[in-house]
Amino acid sequence: MADSKKVLLVDDSPTNLMVARALLEGATCAVLSATNGQEGVAAALTEHPDLILMDVVVPGIDGFEACRRLRAMDETREIPIILVTTRSSPENVELGYASGCNDYIIKPFDGDELRAKVRSLLGA
Repeated sequence: MADSKKVLLVDDSPTNLMVARALLEGATCAVLSATNGQEGVAAALTEHPDLILMDVVVPGIDGFEACRRLRAMDETREIPIILVTTRSSPENVELGYASGCNDYIIKPFDGDELRAKVRSLLGA
């Protein structure tokens, strides 16, 4: 699997990480994880994932701020980011896109929808 795509999951919930990992790992991609916004930004800089799935409500800097920081750096500017969150209000969705995300998924998410969006952004 030398050409396997890497996906970085940023979520503070072990359950959410486990579910997303189970949906994506294996044939679809290799999965890395971080449990807060700062770890997510640092992991993106060191691991150079092909895609980031970012929860909005995480300790430290939230997903919106982490997304803005990733977009501000040359090394991470082009990495596709999907915000995955319970924050479903139109204002939060608008804030998500304004922070630089490529897509926005509301929890609880549909596994088929998540996989389809991941495949689309990975070009798989």
